[in-house]
Amino acid sequence: MLTPTPLISVFLPALEGGGAERAMLYLAIGLAKRGWNIDLVLAEAKGAYLNQVPPEVRIVDLQAKFPVLITKTLALRRYLQTEQPAILFSALDILSAAWWARGNAPTRIVMCVQTYLSAQFKNHQGMTLGKVRSRMVRWLYPKSDAIVAASQGTAQDVAELTQIPIEQIQVIYNPVVTPDIFQKSQEPLDHPWFQPRELPVILGIGRLVSQKDFFTLIEAFAKVRAIRPARLIILGEGDQRSQLEARIQQLGLEQDVALPGFIENPYAYLANASLFVLSSEFEGFGNVVAEALACGTPVVATDCPSGPAEILAGGKYGKLVRIADPADMATAILDTIEAPINFTFLKQRSLDFERDHIVDQYQTLVETLLQTCSDADSSRP
Repeated sequence: MLTPTPLISVFLPALEGGGAERAMLYLAIGLAKRGWNIDLVLAEAKGAYLNQVPPEVRIVDLQAKFPVLITKTLALRRYLQTEQPAILFSALDILSAAWWARGNAPTRIVMCVQTYLSAQFKNHQGMTLGKVRSRMVRWLYPKSDAIVAASQGTAQDVAELTQIPIEQIQVIYNPVVTPDIFQKSQEPLDHPWFQPRELPVILGIGRLVSQKDFFTLIEAFAKVRAIRPARLIILGEGDQRSQLEARIQQLGLEQDVALPGFIENPYAYLANASLFVLSSEFEGFGNVVAEALACGTPVVATDCPSGPAEILAGGKYGKLVRIADPADMATAILDTIEAPINFTFLKQRSLDFERDHIVDQYQTLVETLLQTCSDADSSRP
């Protein structure tokens, strides 16, 4: 008699167009392709990536609306008690609704830390709320069965926040380089700025929010534009759009800067851009840096906590610049336009973040946790 395949669940608030959501979706797909029984559990089944979920991954819509934490926890508890997955990977779940929801369910909880928590708490959630969330992390994360951090720097940050020994936090980079990237990067791009003999195009990608610091990128571009003709495209949407547009207008850059919004296929833009620039104040990993390398696109990135410097191996695969320093960024952009890094060299580095290679590491973690469950069951009287 065949042993049924254990159910593995991946829990996210939604499938909005962010890097963490994309990474966890790729994890779910990668595990499903290896024969695991996979549920993608969403507090709300909405977001730009919903149409990318394949049939072999079941979507579970918890329909959790406001107040989000309470309804999300209760709905997740009902799911865990009913379905009893062997393992639940939980990402973007800062207050650990997964742990609150587990109750008496036998599910092993794995916290997947996708952001640099201390910076997020300090700079982007207000002092009072940041302190509350920091304390909640310190109390709840040690109660999980495993913690996976998206970079070495993120792991160190979690260790310092929680007092968990760094050796107990596993670092697994995000599985973001997929066959789709190589395929989509070759699709035709109907944009006049990418026609032959046009000007160099600098590309930024990300949510239009303070963490991504596109103001510094725009200021840096203004300095570049004062020295040589070039253009800037920033793909993404967010609540800073109007402020960014106002700054572009103040600098007189309307003819050379475009904000097209969220684009379904950013890889065609990456493959055709002269270089990609990441201007973030902090990143848990920085998926788009690895994706740029996969497209063979030269990279300039802020040396922010904590993933970009690891992806670029301390500057070996792209230039690292100071945070919020337009002059330093402009110099690196100009240098990269004049002397870009070899295409093949960049693509080779991107294979370290290839989906199957990373899912191998997650599968090892799954098998270890399942063995722990089996050992615990066999030890019971």
